[in-house]
Amino acid sequence: MKIIYFGSSAFSVPPLKSILPVVSCIVTRKAKPKGRGYRIEGNEVKAVAAEMDIPVIELDSFRDEAAHQLERYRPDFLVVASFGLIIPRWALKIPSIGPVNIHPSLLPKYRGPSPIQWVLWNGEGETGITFIRMNEKMDQGDLLYQEPMTIHAEDNMVTLSERLASRSGEILPRFIENLSEDKIGKGTAQDEREATYTPIITKEMGKIDWSIGALEVSRQVKALVFWPTAYTYLDEVVLKVFSSTVCDQEKSGEAGLISGVTKEGIVVDTPNGTLLITEVQLESRKRIKAYQFAQGYRSLVGKRLG
Repeated sequence: MKIIYFGSSAFSVPPLKSILPVVSCIVTRKAKPKGRGYRIEGNEVKAVAAEMDIPVIELDSFRDEAAHQLERYRPDFLVVASFGLIIPRWALKIPSIGPVNIHPSLLPKYRGPSPIQWVLWNGEGETGITFIRMNEKMDQGDLLYQEPMTIHAEDNMVTLSERLASRSGEILPRFIENLSEDKIGKGTAQDEREATYTPIITKEMGKIDWSIGALEVSRQVKALVFWPTAYTYLDEVVLKVFSSTVCDQEKSGEAGLISGVTKEGIVVDTPNGTLLITEVQLESRKRIKAYQFAQGYRSLVGKRLG
């Protein structure tokens, strides 16, 4: 069996590692310059390819000349997980058995680029893994396999993504083996009436509106912890919030008012409950526990975040 694997993020790595012996080529997004020195850094998938000495094709788009190298590998499957580009029809026709996409939601709900962030932000209690037979439309292929996963109270974008990726890696080898034996069946069409779409997360979405309530802010913090990270302003300086928990859902207070400091963190009032911030990073400073930050910041209680 020969597989071409498409992936560009940490989520892509566990499924990739589960089928490495049959991966003949890895396709990933071309790295972009980062930081003040505009350094070119590869992603986690490219690092695996280098470690295992697997050929890599890096793309900005499928208009790149390099994209046509895919045809020479004559794969049985294309397996796609968090790749970041829509794969065109001509490329989907290359594999002899079929193209398969791993999507981290219970499709048709949460189609689109940010399903893990939005299930957390919306306060869902369950998400899941869906394998689909890909077509040229975003996340609209027929369902080949689906498995639910409970979202734990302590989950954030990082931990939930790791659990979904790990479980995908456990499922994928047997799934591929079954498909190669039975060919790729038609699958089950998605119910378009149930479909929802997730918008792309933007940097501006990270700004906290303290008037929306403690529960909503805590969900925002969990959803955006990896990027862009939820943030507010303290004395006109950006303060990133990496973790928090609702400590009182009944209390009504002034939006964004710091009403206390405990050894667990910084207590912030909202019109609908109070929030305990437990980990922060002030602009140009290191990420630290909120209580430690409060110990070094004069007269914090009584200030307003906004």
